[in-house]
Amino acid sequence: MTERRAKRRLMNEINVVPYIDVMLVLLIIFMITAPLINPGQVELPQIGKSLAPPVAPLEVIIKADSSLTLRDRGQAGIEQKINRSQLVEAIKRKQIQNNEQPVVIAADKSVRYEEVMNVMDILQQHQVKKVGLLAAPK
Repeated sequence: MTERRAKRRLMNEINVVPYIDVMLVLLIIFMITAPLINPGQVELPQIGKSLAPPVAPLEVIIKADSSLTLRDRGQAGIEQKINRSQLVEAIKRKQIQNNEQPVVIAADKSVRYEEVMNVMDILQQHQVKKVGLLAAPK
């Protein structure tokens, strides 16, 4: 009996063929059932249209010589030359009429970045809300 045991060798390999068979069967099952499953549809809530049209922004234009111009796009683009001290007063007057009116800064390409930041700083110090920068698309 000891002779029989001596002839047996240890098996150090794993037979993976049954695992591959199971994986292929699962793959086929998923491939068949996946198209049959209905995807969930989300029903979004509906709201009525907004009654108030969006407000046209006030445009602060900084020209190449660092002069300021205020353009009200809501009133057919009327432009008015102003200095830095008049800027906040004019914007506050316009925002009293409509406090949701945004302000955009349009600067010439040759204007120093510092000038634009100074105008933004002045507006932020006087609590002017909704300040943005205007840029031309390429």
